[in-house]
Amino acid sequence: MPNKNPTIIYTITDEAPALATHSLLPIIRAFTSSSGIDVDTRDISLAGRIIANFPEYLSEEQRIGDALTELGELAKTPEANIIKLPNISASIPQLKAAIKELQEKGFALPDYPEEPADAKEREVQAVYDKIKGSAVNPVLREGNSDRRAPASVKNYAKKNPHSMGAWSADSKSHVSHMDGNDFFGSEKSVTIDGATEVTIEFAKQDGSVDVLKDSFALQDKEIIDASVMNKAALVDFFEAQIAEAKEQDVLLSLHMKATMMKVSDPVIFGHAVKVYYKDVFAKYGELFEELGVDVNNGIGDVYTKIASLPADQKAEIEAALQAVYETQPPLAMVDSDRGITNLHVPSDIIVDASMPAMIQCIWPDVGAGR
Repeated sequence: MPNKNPTIIYTITDEAPALATHSLLPIIRAFTSSSGIDVDTRDISLAGRIIANFPEYLSEEQRIGDALTELGELAKTPEANIIKLPNISASIPQLKAAIKELQEKGFALPDYPEEPADAKEREVQAVYDKIKGSAVNPVLREGNSDRRAPASVKNYAKKNPHSMGAWSADSKSHVSHMDGNDFFGSEKSVTIDGATEVTIEFAKQDGSVDVLKDSFALQDKEIIDASVMNKAALVDFFEAQIAEAKEQDVLLSLHMKATMMKVSDPVIFGHAVKVYYKDVFAKYGELFEELGVDVNNGIGDVYTKIASLPADQKAEIEAALQAVYETQPPLAMVDSDRGITNLHVPSDIIVDASMPAMIQCIWPDVGAGR
């Protein structure tokens, strides 16, 4: 007879939840077993997703099912009961690190081709691009994803409010954003009158056109929305904010959503890196291009690519990078002990997770408090 017990799916993910799973999952199973409820697991970790999407490169013993696709279909059904733990929204550096680690463990996976040379490499890149970034949440939230806090949690928070500390009107801390020529300011939408097909194109000043998305169908009364970012305005904004932070002697920090907005935000992040380290890029830009530095992956990519240079040349560039911190405003750190800055990797500081903590940790005198 098939097992007809109700089932809860507990997801295996990355990061600290793996430690919690070892202690928490047995407790959950102990509680649910007396009620006839099964608790199964599915591996939707970054490594698991990589392995699942390249079965043709692996031996029969190494292959695993595509748990994320399975759960995506399950999430659309009334029977779905999925516990989704926090997971990595992988940037390209994290993705490449995971691929390398799996290769070292005997998985003959292809490298991530940043600049595909042929159709096969473009196909490999396309598969990896579906895995990187915030690939899990959009799939599992297709169903009835209830993220509201339980009433008991709300009531506890009301009875035990978290102290934010004293706030001083003298604080120089502030949040800046563009006032125009950005996605928000340029956004336009239109309601379609009658079913039709559209393409998305980029019209260049020289009259040529790049097709960004081939023809696709729109339904009657469907809404299509578009916006653009002006690069010159973005660079001017970064220049102004860096100068202001230097003048006010406050910590500079960039907050984005590069793992979810994985097309636009890494590019924006790259411009911020080039503006902050502009003296270094002005001096070594041609060398960086020869080395294949991808500034969209952060200043960490510079350190990675110069590792192959002769020791004296590598030391010269590293010294130039360090000299930037003497002339530019102090930069927020992800790991100050290791010298990992806010601008090292686009996925290290994610706006919805970092801004509440940043606001909470603002001191009356940020210049002295850093």
